[in-house]
Order: sequence, then C-alpha cells, then structure tokens
Amino acid sequence: MIYRSKAPLRIGLAGGGTDVSPYCDLYGGSILNATINMYAYATIEPLDNGKIELQSIDHNKKPVFESSNSLPLDGELDLLKGVYNRVVKDFKLNPLSFRLTTYVDAPAGSGLGSSSTLVVAVLGVFTEWLKLPLGEYDIARLAYEIERIDIGLSGGRQDQYAATFGGFNFMEFYHDDKVIVNPLRIKQKYVNELQNNLLLFYTGKSRHSAEIIKKQTQNIQGKDMPAIEATHKLKEQSVMMKEALLTGQVDKIGEILQFGWEHKKLIALGISNPPIEALYEAALKAGAKGGKISGAGGGGFFIFYCPGNSRFSVIEAIKSFEGHLRPYEFTSGGLYSYSI
Repeated sequence: MIYRSKAPLRIGLAGGGTDVSPYCDLYGGSILNATINMYAYATIEPLDNGKIELQSIDHNKKPVFESSNSLPLDGELDLLKGVYNRVVKDFKLNPLSFRLTTYVDAPAGSGLGSSSTLVVAVLGVFTEWLKLPLGEYDIARLAYEIERIDIGLSGGRQDQYAATFGGFNFMEFYHDDKVIVNPLRIKQKYVNELQNNLLLFYTGKSRHSAEIIKKQTQNIQGKDMPAIEATHKLKEQSVMMKEALLTGQVDKIGEILQFGWEHKKLIALGISNPPIEALYEAALKAGAKGGKISGAGGGGFFIFYCPGNSRFSVIEAIKSFEGHLRPYEFTSGGLYSYSI
C-alpha cells in the first residue's frame, strides 16, 4: 500500500504580517490569501526492515535512520523529522518503519508558504496512513506547532491554514493561537478577472523569511509605533481586499495592493531592496496599478496587478529583469490525501 498527499501553496493578497506574534496576540490580525496550483507532495511507503528513509527530491537528500521514537533535529530535513517526532509522541505510537518521499513545486524562501505547506502535506500523509483523528483545524494547528514551536522556525500562522483549507479565505488571528478561517464565496468571473490581471513573477532570489520576521517581532515587542501603525494598516488592507473581491470591485485591487506594499515596507528592514524597487517601478510605468512581495519580503515571488490589457506591456517591461513569470491558476481545494 502507498499513501499520498498534496497541499497547495498560496499567494498572500492582503494583511501579511498581522498573523505574526506578538502583533496578533496584542491587537488581533487578519489576512486574505488564495491557494494556487503549485503544491507540496508527500508519499509514504511502509517498510518492514526497521529503517526510516527520508527522501527530499527537490533538495536531493536521502538520509536513512534506524527506526526510533525520535529523529534528531540537526538542520537536515527537520520539517520531515519534526512531523514524525510529534506524531509518534502525541499518539503514543511505537517506532515506525517507512520511506517518506517529498517534493515542493516552489523553492524554500519563495514567499508562497512552501515550508509550512510541506509540513501540512507530510502531516496529511501520516494522517492518511495511520488514520489519525485530525480535522482541518487540528492539522493546521498541529502543523503550526511543529514548525514554530518544536523546530523553532520564526513565522506566522496563515500558511498552515491556507494549505489545509484551500481556496480564497479571510483569516482572523487572536490571542491564545485562536484562528478563524472564513471561506469567501467570490463570483467566478471576479476570480477569473483577478487571475487574468495578476502576474506572478519569481525574482530568482530566495530569502530567509525568519530573519525579516524576527526584525518585525522585535519592532512590535519594542513598541516601535511606526511599525505598529503600519501593521494596523495592513490589517485594514485585508478588509478592503475582502470587500473588493466579494463585491466585484476589481478595479480597486491595484490600489489596495499598492496601499499594502507601502505600509508593509515600514514594518521591518529588509522587506524591500533596490532591485525589487527597480522591478516594481518598471511594472508601474508599463501599466501595473499595484503589487507586493508574496510573503515576508526580501525576494521570492512578486505579484503585479495589471488591469485591462496592460499585462502584455508589463510582461514586456520586466523581461529584462532577473527572474521569470510563473503561470498559475487559483484552486479551491486544500490538503488532499489517499491510499492505493
């Protein structure tokens, strides 16, 4: 028997950064994101040889361990090990023997939530194999705890919930790690227009989001008022984006993205840089009406909103920049697993 799962990556459209502690614990946060047809994949093949084989295809790593209750978190494939360790601990299981194979359609540091989505996919395939009693909120919450607490990686909460639930969601974040996911019923023609007008451009440079998020966290903890006020504006942006999408005011999306980008750059150093600014200015001059980095910032994917037929002139204008456009489609489904 083989067990498989996949979970979608996401584009952050508005409110990014308000899901990070301590901001959301103090003030509450909200984010609007949407999943796309890029995925993290996980496959488990049970073994009877007393070994645990981990195979990360995109990282070209294939460590093998003796079966045990806990695998060492030593910087090599810790996301995979962390899921196994937590599953065995929480559900009081005996050591397991299996081959776990993973692959992600986007590189780490791309700004599409690839690391968190991988954790969700791996947790999903263990749930399928072991028939664990976990619902959607349970999986997303556990994935968050594994990545942020057990492994100690800095970051927010939106990615795990986006990967688990899928689709367009308005998410609310409160103290005590309370999260409410509100699926949005957006008319298909508005989704189609957003997809037509929104370009996804990979800058060719990954970045360590944890470093930027650490600076953001320090600013909030240190009561840096300009950073706090800018984060408040990002929360407002998520509500503006929700209203525009639900009511079909797609002509406002560019300016809403622009509003968010200008304030996002104020919450921490490193979110933007001269190459990113040059790319953005070229897109604006060619007809884009707004855009933003998807994720913490510093690199990865940039999105541009190009109304009317301006996408063609924008595509031509950014051809000379390092990186490339990535075709995509919005998806409605989240984590999916099966056995065969």
